[in-house]
Amino acid sequence: MCMLSERLQILIDPGRRARLEAEARRRGVSVASLIREAIDRTFPATTQERLRAWERIAAAEAMPVPHEGELRAEIDAIRSRRA
Repeated sequence: MCMLSERLQILIDPGRRARLEAEARRRGVSVASLIREAIDRTFPATTQERLRAWERIAAAEAMPVPHEGELRAEIDAIRSRRA
């Protein structure tokens, strides 16, 4: 996974801010996550960048994956802390 290290500051009007916050709450994600998603959809990474990303993922060490019920409970606990 990419380490986030670049900060970007933008000014938006209150209506856009309210729409972003409402959608973030609906999805249970951050406003920043929504903005990153919009950037990725609008300006997709090049094929070469995607290939390098896949190579990094494929080379990563395997990690244990919890049972579905455990994973769902962990996600629910994280989302409840955001509310």
